[in-house]
Amino acid sequence: MRLVPTEIPEVKLIEPQVFCDARGFFLESFRQDWFNQATGSSCEFIQENHSRSSKGVLRGLHYQLPPHAQGKLVRVVSGAVFDVVVDIRRSSSNFGRWVGTELTADNHRQLWIPPGFAHGFLVLSETADFVYKTTAYYSPQADRGVLWNDPYIGIDWPKLDVPFALSDKDQQQPALSRADVFA
Repeated sequence: MRLVPTEIPEVKLIEPQVFCDARGFFLESFRQDWFNQATGSSCEFIQENHSRSSKGVLRGLHYQLPPHAQGKLVRVVSGAVFDVVVDIRRSSSNFGRWVGTELTADNHRQLWIPPGFAHGFLVLSETADFVYKTTAYYSPQADRGVLWNDPYIGIDWPKLDVPFALSDKDQQQPALSRADVFA
């Protein structure tokens, strides 16, 4: 596996080694020892989630507050998404900055999102299956979000030939300036 730096040092793009031949491919999608060494963390993943979405679906920007803050290791197993991470740690010099990358079933990339960051994605393909491991269980009481198109953050979402589709909850999230965030 190869670690690709992002503009926010704590967020890591992971490229696994893929072995291909006429039969298909093989890759190790996760190894705890390698992950801990590469990210400098010793977290334990305790839940895995899988969502399927159609082209134009935008999910996010989501996070959980302490003591239920989640780290996430995300990947796409079918289709393609534009994946976004926003630093929501007020004490960080990167507060409000975002990084985005395309995750696809073909490029096999994964993104490590530590606690303290909001996360979202936009489906670029006709459908996409999105799988992610978390370091904490889902907690409705700790669940929070930031508005996907907050001008302060200024995410440059890709243009699509279909309108974006968001849940009512995601359309009504607060701007970063009014959101409950990390210290």
